[in-house]
Amino acid sequence: MTYFEGILPAFLIGGFICAAVQLLIDKTKLTPARILVGLVVLGVFLGAIGVYEPFLEFAGAGASVPLSGFGYLLSKGVKTAVEEKGLLGALTGGLTATSAGIAAAVFFGFLIALVSKSKEKK
Repeated sequence: MTYFEGILPAFLIGGFICAAVQLLIDKTKLTPARILVGLVVLGVFLGAIGVYEPFLEFAGAGASVPLSGFGYLLSKGVKTAVEEKGLLGALTGGLTATSAGIAAAVFFGFLIALVSKSKEKK
C-alpha cells in the first residue's frame, strides 16, 4: 500500500468516529467526559474480542489516534504483560504500553500552559 492509499481510509474512518462523537455530544445528555470514557472502554472491548486489530490495519491513524485507539493499546499492553509476567502484568502492562502517549500529552500540555494566558470563565 502506498502512502496516498493509506490516507483515504484513515481520513474516512477518523472522520466517521469524530462525527459519531459529535452527534453524541449534540443529541444526547451525555457529558463529554462520559463519551470519552466510553470511547476508551469501546477500544478495550473491541481489542479484547479481536476486532480492533484488523480495523486498525485497515484505517491506520484514523483508528489509532481517537481515544478508542488508546483503549485498544491499553488492552493490548495488559494482555502482553499478563502473558509475560503473570497477574502482575495486569497492573503494569497498560501503563507501559501507553507511557509514550501519556508523557507526550503531559509535556505538550505543559508547553501550551506556558505560552497561553488563562482567563476566568464568564
